[in-house]
Amino acid sequence: MRDALPIFRRSLRESWRGTLGWTVGVAAVLFMYLPLFPSIGGNGQMQQIIDSLPPELVGALGYDQIGTGAGYAQGTFYGLIGFLLLTIAATSWGAGAIAGAEESGRLEIDLAHGVGRVSYALESAASILVRLVWLGVFAGAVVALLNDSAQLDIDPIRIVDATVVFVGLTMLAGSAALFVGALFGRRSWAIAAGAGTAVAGYAFNAIANQVEEAEWLRAISPYSWAFHQPPLVEGLSPNGAIALWGLSLALVAACGWTLHRRDVIG
Repeated sequence: MRDALPIFRRSLRESWRGTLGWTVGVAAVLFMYLPLFPSIGGNGQMQQIIDSLPPELVGALGYDQIGTGAGYAQGTFYGLIGFLLLTIAATSWGAGAIAGAEESGRLEIDLAHGVGRVSYALESAASILVRLVWLGVFAGAVVALLNDSAQLDIDPIRIVDATVVFVGLTMLAGSAALFVGALFGRRSWAIAAGAGTAVAGYAFNAIANQVEEAEWLRAISPYSWAFHQPPLVEGLSPNGAIALWGLSLALVAACGWTLHRRDVIG
């Protein structure tokens, strides 16, 4: 493999159908939920429903601002369904990139053909990032497209803010799966790491929303870093965005170092 970035290019080439499927899924969710806002949110009906729910449940779900267009898009897509979809995609890609390749024997063949271990890790991470950026930007474009017709009244720059932290949050799950896959070579463990990162972050944020004494959990919740300050409503939190992208970068670097030192051949 003497071509430039062979793992990166092969990964994108082999995954384009799957990426297209995820794109269709993102579009389906957005076109299903956002156009409903004028009928259930714009007339105050949604806020009445939220007011009837226990405050603890509303806080746990982050639905306290769902009566506004920005809060509705934030709560239904970016903070819940979209977060779930892209986390599943990122975790799957991260787990398959190294651990999946090792279990199938493909990693050993690639390394035997002169692909550097650090390069393998970095190109795999770049492939995951490019696909997540595509999905995040596509989602933002659909939100912008529906902004007027769905009466969301979202400031366009806030969509950019939401995309930055949305992709960063899901990339963190993918990076965690990639790193654990490089560390142990087990796809199941890598999936557990990526999913666990997302679930723990969401759970810590939900607990912090309900229990005042647990406010400290926000400091270790990637979900809180991204969404405690709702980006569609208030803009992104610079510190949160830096934490998300910084930790993702650290995990990718650790992945390269781990794969370089570990005995893959066995």
